[in-house]
Amino acid sequence: MATLKMLSRRALLQRTTFAAPAWFVARSFPALADDAATGLIVHERVPHNAEPPLDRLVESWITPNDLFYIRSHAPVPEIDADSFRLEVEGLVDRPLSLSLAELRQRDRRQSVVATMTCAGNRRNEHNAVKPVSGVMWQAGAIGNAEWTGIRLSDVLKQAGVKENARHVWFEGLDQVERSSGVIPFGASIPLDKAMQDEPDMPGALIATAMNGEPLSPDHGFPVRTVVPGYIGARSVKWLGKIVVSDRPSPNHYVQHAYKLVEEDTDRQWSAASPIETYVINSVTCLPADGASVAPGELTVKGYALAAGLPERTIRNVEVSTDKGRTWRSARFEEEARPYCWRLWTARVAVDSNTSGLIVRATDSAGNRQPETVPWNLKGYLFNAWHRTAIDVR
Repeated sequence: MATLKMLSRRALLQRTTFAAPAWFVARSFPALADDAATGLIVHERVPHNAEPPLDRLVESWITPNDLFYIRSHAPVPEIDADSFRLEVEGLVDRPLSLSLAELRQRDRRQSVVATMTCAGNRRNEHNAVKPVSGVMWQAGAIGNAEWTGIRLSDVLKQAGVKENARHVWFEGLDQVERSSGVIPFGASIPLDKAMQDEPDMPGALIATAMNGEPLSPDHGFPVRTVVPGYIGARSVKWLGKIVVSDRPSPNHYVQHAYKLVEEDTDRQWSAASPIETYVINSVTCLPADGASVAPGELTVKGYALAAGLPERTIRNVEVSTDKGRTWRSARFEEEARPYCWRLWTARVAVDSNTSGLIVRATDSAGNRQPETVPWNLKGYLFNAWHRTAIDVR
């Protein structure tokens, strides 16, 4: 378990600038994780953005909480769990105000395993093609966890969704400072996705626990959404409000971020659709980029993730030691499961002529990871063949 460290009361007061709900008080502020204890690679401290080293990432199929990547757009908010309420409003027959105890009801709980990945994962490689802005993620902005909570669809059924409803908005309790003022981080998903429950996987989950433990502050304490198959930005942390609407959320992070554009113009932002599902991807995690290795048989390990679509899984992962001329298939550590990554291992021969490794994945529908991808302004969804330089000596 990570060591915890409190922020000063003065620091909290300096950053608290928005109109908070009455119960949103400084009585039980949860602390932040100590990156030195976990070994995370820190990109920013406040807001907290960090990822695990790749060799640690593939140690287990379930990513431990203290090794799960952290993506934040603002400082961790202070929330009094005892008086917390999740508001459900908009195009519903019965607006709801749910306590944390109600969200943790044993007879309504469901646990599911799903991979979450940031849309900016591997952004540093995209930046090498042409500079982009944003947190310069390596390939560790991804993790696979068991999430426990109640199905979003059950809450919406309890509220009674009106006939003209089409989208579900999520609003966090964090305070994102922008030039236009302080706003919460927000997202929305189509109502169809929210109601798209499968026997072992909900369309979306209102989660209160992660890997059998209450959510940590960095991962959304006390409540967050988990949307299997969608980029991490749609799984809003510190969830405070759900709004049912006939249109997508007007929040900045839906209307003017997390879109694929080539130019920072109103025309392109308006024309582009918000990113929803993540894309097929695979990465070599061992050996590390730039590692010196002995000639002979080399063990290569990594992860692969299919696109976030129903029934889509990873079928094959291939590794090349000769710049893509020939390929060797990897073996998997576990069975294929929708919305979950697969960890893989390959044994390949390397010699003094080997300068690097390339990995690519193929999914259950026959779709193969692309060799290259078009550049975009924010470096989102980079999933070109992953290349690892090695020095054989």
